[in-house]
Amino acid sequence: MGKVLIVDDSRTSRKMLRTIIEEAGHSVVGEAVNGEEGVRLYKELSPDAVTMDITMPVMDGMEAMREILAEDEEAKIIMVTAVGQKHKVVEAIRDGACDYVIKPYSASDVSDVVKKVLDRAQ
Repeated sequence: MGKVLIVDDSRTSRKMLRTIIEEAGHSVVGEAVNGEEGVRLYKELSPDAVTMDITMPVMDGMEAMREILAEDEEAKIIMVTAVGQKHKVVEAIRDGACDYVIKPYSASDVSDVVKKVLDRAQ
């Protein structure tokens, strides 16, 4: 099973993602509240995958994704976005994100995407 970093400014979203990811058998190695902290933790923790909210203060998920991929082109990043940000998802996938989850998401949506991304990494 994989090590996952959660990057989301919403405490509720981080808690929900942690529960879903851990119940799917993975470990959450860290949580970040903005993209800047996410980039720093990615470098420190070397997770197998990252869930990355798109809209956050300080540094948004798009910029954080690009910084992580500049450091590690093999990074597995799953974008998390609200309904209505489809153009951002298309841009994220084009720029290197592995997959995405749209809020509101179900536990199976998240666990299926995490599993698919981690399976692809092997």
